[in-house]
Amino acid sequence: MSGGPARFAVVGTPGDRRVTMFGDAVVRHGLPAPIVIPWCDVLAAGEALIPPGALVRIDSPGEDARADALLRGPGDPSRVAGGARWYRTFTAGLARVRDLTEATPSAHLLGDPGEIAVMFDKRLTHRRLQAAGVPVPDALPGPISSYGELREAMARRRWARVFVKPAHGSSASGVIAFQAHGARVKAVTSADLGPGPSLHNSLRIRTYETEDDVAAIVDALAPDRLHVERWFPKASIAGRAFDLRVVCVAGTPTHAVVRASRSPMTNLHLGGVRGDLDAVAGRLGDAGWDHAMDVCARAAACFPRSLAVGVDLLVATGFRSVAVAEVNAFGDLLPGLPGLPGTPGAGLDTYATQVAAALGGRFAASSVPEPREEPGEWGGEETACVT
Repeated sequence: MSGGPARFAVVGTPGDRRVTMFGDAVVRHGLPAPIVIPWCDVLAAGEALIPPGALVRIDSPGEDARADALLRGPGDPSRVAGGARWYRTFTAGLARVRDLTEATPSAHLLGDPGEIAVMFDKRLTHRRLQAAGVPVPDALPGPISSYGELREAMARRRWARVFVKPAHGSSASGVIAFQAHGARVKAVTSADLGPGPSLHNSLRIRTYETEDDVAAIVDALAPDRLHVERWFPKASIAGRAFDLRVVCVAGTPTHAVVRASRSPMTNLHLGGVRGDLDAVAGRLGDAGWDHAMDVCARAAACFPRSLAVGVDLLVATGFRSVAVAEVNAFGDLLPGLPGLPGTPGAGLDTYATQVAAALGGRFAASSVPEPREEPGEWGGEETACVT
């Protein structure tokens, strides 16, 4: 970029803390505050202008009620349903952002719309990682359209415990930790089952132990498409099961946080707590920690045109192995988390690390071969992973 200082633009929700925190990092770097392009303008096909020469960051629509209505249609924002429509509208919005950027002289994207679309489909992400040799939990290969099909598929494989995940969900919305032993069932989820049946997100984990309730929840989720993984027994630290959220910037693991919980859901907004990273690293040992970070880097390498991704890494009981549960396009919201020593993020938060990488030449999406996925393929067959 030439003709003056670099200029950032952010596709996001004005006032959202993601947008604000990234903007603060840009300003601390001595640059003008980013131009904010509201997701609502993108989704409603309104005026959305990208400044010439801008570095364009695509961020989450956040919890904006108007954006949610544009994505899923009118309704209570706390409802779980509508993931398939949300995905169709969101990927159409991503395509518009790409078209606008390509039509703007010298503007560059810091996150590839095709890769973001894959990350927002848990089935495609799982296949992409598996094809690249990244360890992942076993998963059911075919579509599951009902509770009855779920039980039959589990019985064929002799799986007693699974995680049922809406294919396009985030923040554990609609996720069920399910186990079945004959007629005895147990489902742990943040979904609140109401009349109808209707499902709404809750900040409180609930347990259902009747087959009628579990069937109602699964059948309500199934129309939006499901991804079902075999339960991966997680290691514990200080009496709590945990996983790791590892943020990779420009392909390098730079930040990591332990998410620990007494429930199967480790998400911090669902009662999970930040655990002792040093204790986890100590239990893994130097070789185990290096292997864990290498697995995260290999997962990030499957999305080479994305400046930052958040990798959810599972550590097995006994600290013997690891697997990648998910890769998150917007997994960098970790306020106050310092970077890992010896990495480009040392002494910086996730946003400052990304600003430095974008400006310092460590990330150049234009040097990576164009991805093969196109908007019509984002819900269909998988494409190759660039490693």
